[in-house]
Amino acid sequence: MSAKPSVLFVCVHNAGRSQMAAGWLRHLAGDTVEVRSAGSDPADQLNPVAVEAMREVGIDITANTPRKLDYATAEASDVLITMGCGDICPVFPGRRYLDWHLDDPAGQDLATVRRIRDTIKARVEHLLTELATQPD
Repeated sequence: MSAKPSVLFVCVHNAGRSQMAAGWLRHLAGDTVEVRSAGSDPADQLNPVAVEAMREVGIDITANTPRKLDYATAEASDVLITMGCGDICPVFPGRRYLDWHLDDPAGQDLATVRRIRDTIKARVEHLLTELATQPD
C-alpha cells in the first residue's frame, strides 16, 4: 500500500451504499485516503433518500454520479469493499477485499436509510483505524 492508500467502494447500482461510504470516508479521512466508488450495474442517479440521509449529517454527495466499475479503477485501488454485489462484482487479483453485508437502501424509508448510513459510518471508522495501523 502506498503512503496514501486508495479505497474503492462497490455496490450494484453505485447509488446508495457505496456513495454513502465514499462520502463518509472523504469526510472522515480528508485527503489522507484516495476514495473511489463504482457499481457493477450503475443506476441513472443517486438514491434521493441516501442523499437526504447524508445531508442530515452535513455530507453533500449530490455532485456524485453513479459510475461503472472498470478494471483500471479496481486495479489501481489498494482496498476494494463490496456491498451486496455477491458474484456480480468481479475479483481482481492482488487486492485486499472486504465484503460489507448491508441492507440495500433502494426503496427504503428515511429511518431505515439512516440506520444503514450509521452502520456504514461505523465500518468506515474501523477501516480508517486499520489503514492507519498498516505498514507502508
